[in-house]
Amino acid sequence: MTTNISESFNAVLVKVRELPITAFVNEVRLLCQRWFQQRRTKANGCSSRMSTDVEKKLEERRDRAQTMDVICADQYTFDVVDGDRNYCVDMALWTCTCRKFQLDQLPCDHVLAVVRKTQYDPYDLCSLYYTREFWCETYRGVIQPIPHISSWVVPPPISTFQLNPPDVRTVAGRRRKRRLPSMGEELM
Repeated sequence: MTTNISESFNAVLVKVRELPITAFVNEVRLLCQRWFQQRRTKANGCSSRMSTDVEKKLEERRDRAQTMDVICADQYTFDVVDGDRNYCVDMALWTCTCRKFQLDQLPCDHVLAVVRKTQYDPYDLCSLYYTREFWCETYRGVIQPIPHISSWVVPPPISTFQLNPPDVRTVAGRRRKRRLPSMGEELM
């Protein structure tokens, strides 16, 4: 598994990579149309304040936070004891020493332990980008369908223009199908 989005996208397109460029672009467009429609339907069907994945993550974190002890240092600063480790949570600065709160912009286990003992609303501590509204807005756009080439209206100067491929020297040997991994990287 990789976190590089281009590698993930390439893995999905392995079968269509050998198609002519126009067919390849059409397949990419159809794939994106399907993905947008699936995600738009899922987002519009969500009834909670946050996206479904974020709700699941918050629920898992809430469960883990149940076993933690919270010690109040002052109005905004808390010491959270998680097993044999202590974490400092500052609700005024929105920080936790585990740094997940700052990196994810989503309450970590320790912040949710503090929320359990205080009057904070956990949803107010989440980034707006995780809300259902932002999720729906992300997939609101539509990738327009393209009609068959026979129905296209092409102006005469463009239809008569002859475009030739560039002169390219072919390299001896068989063309590589897979990329070379970077130093220290393993391919699956």
